[in-house]
Amino acid sequence: MYRADEENDEKDEKSKAPEPQSSEIAKALYKSRTVLIFGEVDMKMAERVTAQLLAYAESEGDIRVIVNSPGGHVESGDTIHDMIRFVGNRVKMIGTGWVASAGAHIFLGAKRENRFCLPFTRFLLHQPLGGVRGQASDITIEAEEIIKMRERLIREIAAETGQTYDKVVKDTERNFWMGAEDAVKYGLAAKVISSASDV
Repeated sequence: MYRADEENDEKDEKSKAPEPQSSEIAKALYKSRTVLIFGEVDMKMAERVTAQLLAYAESEGDIRVIVNSPGGHVESGDTIHDMIRFVGNRVKMIGTGWVASAGAHIFLGAKRENRFCLPFTRFLLHQPLGGVRGQASDITIEAEEIIKMRERLIREIAAETGQTYDKVVKDTERNFWMGAEDAVKYGLAAKVISSASDV
């Protein structure tokens, strides 16, 4: 337990901490034109990544996007995916850790030749998950939307990997895991890299 005055002191210390966007790390990332997509995909992430991409797109040079994400909110992933396309083919995508679900959709936003991954990266493709409750008519509507979303994502995976639509349907019936080399064979990534000079 804390005394009230100790708790206020702690809050004061926290308020003195530097804002993430003004930290030395954030400045270094800005200088190197690097965007980090780590953790669950949500609207807050989509807003931050969109702002960074648009800021970097104002000047010349490649933009590096590093992804390590379990996925998350599909529409937030759609926003990031679309914004990567919007800023052009200067985006170099680098997968690390795991690139799953909506994270994999974001990864596919870059041109195939600009998609790289580190040696221990794992990729996960699967169909969208639903968890709708309510009236039967609303559940039916949501189920139809999930089916449309699934078809759209499968078409995108097929187009970006060179796999057939039917193969992607079959592969994503259950969780479909791939290591780095398998991801290259599948068409998700162009190359496995081990150093920054490989990009």
